[in-house]
Amino acid sequence: MTTITDEFMKQMLSMTKNFTATILKKGKYHNRPDAKRMIWEHGRRNFSICEDGLLSIICPVNDKSEIEGIRIFNVIVERTKQFMDEYPGAKEGIFEHEIHPIRSFPGDCLPRF
Repeated sequence: MTTITDEFMKQMLSMTKNFTATILKKGKYHNRPDAKRMIWEHGRRNFSICEDGLLSIICPVNDKSEIEGIRIFNVIVERTKQFMDEYPGAKEGIFEHEIHPIRSFPGDCLPRF
């Protein structure tokens, strides 16, 4: 394992940037008849906001829990909250969400396939 010095740690930590994480959960009306269509459109919206540079990472959760996904936005908490308040899936009760301020390193990403 690589040895990491205190100096390296300080340098790396000084480069962190603020991001916003959302935890998307099943909402009260997640099982209503038109939910599958809305969930499909939710996916389309995710792709769109990724292309616009607002959403950096999308992680669907596949363990059949109440958590549907984790997303990392490239905007501040207030903008993410505004965005989520306008979100049709949340307005309709298909999804609920938590919003958390986080820090990460610019350029961090999931490994390519």
